Amino acid sequence: MEPVLTRIQAFMKLEASAGLVLMGMAVLAMLAANTGLAPYYEGLLGTYIHLGIGGFEISKPALLWINDGLMAIFFFLVGLEIKREVLAGELSSFDKAVLPILAAIGGMAVPGLVFVALNWGSPETLNGWAVPTATDIAFALGILALLGTRAPVSLKVFLLAVAIIDDLGAIVIIAVFYTSDLSTNALTLSMLAFALAVILNRMGVQRVAPYLIIGLFMWVFVLKSGVHATLAGVLIALTIPLKEKDGDKALLYRMEHGLHYWVAFLILPVFAFANAGVSLQGLSVADLTQPLTLGIAAGLFVGKQVGVLGATWIGVKSGLARLPEGVGWQHIYGVACLTGVGFTMSLFIGSLAFGAAETMNAVRLGVIAGSILSGVLGFAVLRMAARSPAAAVAPAE
Repeated sequence: MEPVLTRIQAFMKLEASAGLVLMGMAVLAMLAANTGLAPYYEGLLGTYIHLGIGGFEISKPALLWINDGLMAIFFFLVGLEIKREVLAGELSSFDKAVLPILAAIGGMAVPGLVFVALNWGSPETLNGWAVPTATDIAFALGILALLGTRAPVSLKVFLLAVAIIDDLGAIVIIAVFYTSDLSTNALTLSMLAFALAVILNRMGVQRVAPYLIIGLFMWVFVLKSGVHATLAGVLIALTIPLKEKDGDKALLYRMEHGLHYWVAFLILPVFAFANAGVSLQGLSVADLTQPLTLGIAAGLFVGKQVGVLGATWIGVKSGLARLPEGVGWQHIYGVACLTGVGFTMSLFIGSLAFGAAETMNAVRLGVIAGSILSGVLGFAVLRMAARSPAAAVAPAE
């Protein structure tokens, strides 16, 4: 296994580049939605694509193929990362996991409460409570990576752990709260496919093809079951072997390494281009202060800060956890701000919560506003912490 420090440094370098690509694609989407290209942009995303064999057919607009299909690959990678961290990484022991778990729980609970408080009088928008609970790993880690060696490695590990737990929370939220009417037959078939993949794992199968074929069938069954199709990616990821065999690197490590570049530089940028196109036509101050937009923006910018910092403070002061080595409260506050960069995951959850184009425009506006404010403040706080490390680091207890 590669040394943790080397792996984290390589990962951060990748995420910094991926964050810039994501930002560029979001800008392109904004341009496409607010220029003469708007009809072509909307037409492209609304184009229906049909796939079928005999009487079996899947017919969806391009936007949903991206959100249901390509994002299943993203969630597969997330599933691989979660399994690796839980079994052999930063979440493999209570001592390592307790602080990021507390921070992630606070960072999901408080933004949801902020959103509900601002939307309590608008029952039609309450279904979006989970939108500001998410953190975009690529953007958050990319911003932190811009500080280079001025940010402690332990802080990078902490943010990565919080973001991964945050993704796990998002997976649970999607499964529980954004599942439509269930088809028992399709759900049963998906579970049979999952059981078959588990059997392959127990047999020590280290080839990609069997898991890929089973995963494809599982995706179709989950799609037809009413549970969101991206969860098939997480389930199949949990069956990928982590143990090495005959001196070869474990299949999980090989698949994670092979997928990371495709997800970072193709799948997420395509998703960003398809979902970040906010129409600014006729935008007014009233649009920025409507409950849905304000609830999302405030949840990301205020809720994440309060939730992550507050839960971390309670964990440390209660003696349940300790701050990472070389990390002080100014660092923690900066990271708390960065977790408010929701972008990809927030847009994704928003697409599940709301379908109307007018509503989604308000969701996009809130996500982008909250993410930008969080990212700028987080970078500024961490940059100041890097200039005064002695003042930023907490005294040893």
